[in-house]
Amino acid sequence: MRRSRFNEEQIIAILKEQEAGMATADVCRRHGISSATFYKWKSKFGGLEISEARRLRTL
Repeated sequence: MRRSRFNEEQIIAILKEQEAGMATADVCRRHGISSATFYKWKSKFGGLEISEARRLRTL
């Protein structure tokens, strides 16, 4: 499987930008990702904090 350009911490930061009020299309354009990728990340990492993502990686 291909490795992502973004690690878990970066993905969560991107999701937080959208939660802070930035439009989804603007966030996707700024980071060079598709909206499908954004929503896939949101279903996987939505609601997580960076510390929780690090803890999940170690499991």
